[in-house]
Amino acid sequence: MLNISKIQLPLQLPTFSRSSDRLLQPLWDYFLFNHYFLISSPFFPVILCFSSYFFSSLPFAVLDLLGDMVPSIHHYKIQQERRPTMGMMAKSFGRAVYNHLIFVLPAVLTQTCFMPSVALPSSAPTVVEVLIDGLAALLLFDTQYYMWHFVHHKHPQLYRWVHAIHHEYMAPFSWNTQQLSIPELITVGFWSNLDPILLKCHPFTTWCVTIISIWMSVEDHIGYDLPWGLNHLVPFGLLGGAPAHDMHHQKPNSNYAPFFSHWDRLFGTAILPGKITEKKVMYSL
Repeated sequence: MLNISKIQLPLQLPTFSRSSDRLLQPLWDYFLFNHYFLISSPFFPVILCFSSYFFSSLPFAVLDLLGDMVPSIHHYKIQQERRPTMGMMAKSFGRAVYNHLIFVLPAVLTQTCFMPSVALPSSAPTVVEVLIDGLAALLLFDTQYYMWHFVHHKHPQLYRWVHAIHHEYMAPFSWNTQQLSIPELITVGFWSNLDPILLKCHPFTTWCVTIISIWMSVEDHIGYDLPWGLNHLVPFGLLGGAPAHDMHHQKPNSNYAPFFSHWDRLFGTAILPGKITEKKVMYSL
C-alpha cells in the first residue's frame, strides 16, 4: 500500500503560520495537499495546454456556427464573407488531437523514462514574481516566434514543408489555433518548456503563462474584433490581437508576432486593418 507521508515529507510543506507570508501560499498549499499527484505528473502540462485550447476555442466555435443568428457578436466578425464550416472545424480540431495523441503524449512518456521527476517547491511565488516572470516569458516567446515566423515566410521551402498547413484558411477561426505541422509543434513546445526554465519561473507562474498564452493565441485566431478583446483592453496598441493576426492570414508577409506589436513596428512588417497595400505578397493562399 502506498504511504502518502513518504510523498509529502520531502516537500517540506509550510505550516499555517508560514502560509500567511505570501498571498498565493494558501492556493499553492491547496494544490500541494489535495492535487499533488495531478500537478506533479509529467502529463499535467499537456492536460493544461490542451484543455486551455479546447475551452478557450469552444465558445467561439459555437458563435461561428450560429453566425448571424447572434447579430450582437456577428457584427464584430472581421471577414464576414468567410465563415468556417463544420468540416473545416473538424479538420483543424482533428489535427490538434492527432498531434497530441501521435506525438506529444508519446514524447512525454519517453521523457519520463529518461529524466527524473522534479520536486515541487513548498513556497508559492509572490504576486509580483508571477507578473514579472510571466511577462518576461511572454516577451521572450514573442521574440523567438517572431524570428522563426519571419524566416519561414521568407523561405519558400520552409513555408511549404513546415508552416503552410497553418495558412490553409485565409480567415482564421478558433480551432485553427493549433492546426500545426509536427515541426512547428516541436518548435513551439520547445520554447514553451525551455523559456520558464531559463527564467527560473515558479511552476505556478509557468501554468499561468500556459493558460494566458493559449488564450491570447486563440483570441488571435477567433476572427472577431471584440471590444473587450485584450488588444483593446491593453493600451497603446501593444497587443496585435485578432485584427493583426487576421490580417496576417490575408497578407502573410505582415504581422509576424504572435502577441505583441513592437517587433512588427520596429521592422516595418506591421499592417493595420484598413491599411492593406497593393504590394504583391508571396505564398498567400
